[in-house]
Amino acid sequence: MGDGIKMVERNKKARFNYDIEETVEAGLVLKGSEVKSVRNGKVSLDGSYCSVDRYGDMLLHDAYIKPYEQASHFNHEPRRNRKLLLKSREIEKWGEKAEQEGYAIVPLELYFRDGWAKVKLGLGKGKKQHDKRQSIKERESKRRLDEVKKSYNL
Repeated sequence: MGDGIKMVERNKKARFNYDIEETVEAGLVLKGSEVKSVRNGKVSLDGSYCSVDRYGDMLLHDAYIKPYEQASHFNHEPRRNRKLLLKSREIEKWGEKAEQEGYAIVPLELYFRDGWAKVKLGLGKGKKQHDKRQSIKERESKRRLDEVKKSYNL
């Protein structure tokens, strides 16, 4: 990515399971021990999702951040809900879109931008099984094509 950006985690399953229609960058509220673990790359976004609670806050659910070993009793819960920082208008807009049938807000990437933890969120519509098979076919054909190109360039 660009200047001042350190990629930590990419959710590959999200792009496979959803057709991503829109993306937005959100800040992430973390505790001190969580920041240390995230900087060390001890994070998994598999199976995580976002929702809007009754107070109008957007939360990240089921993201795993490994407890920091040197934090002792000041450690955090690995799978706690974490607040996302977006403008209230964006939260309302995305919340309404996510309530539609088949749509979900999924985290795509977790990274640091100029020292601040950020999450790239995507509004996705769930893929059907035949759509997933089509994605696999496209990926395999691209892989084969790249192998052929590589063998001819030698």
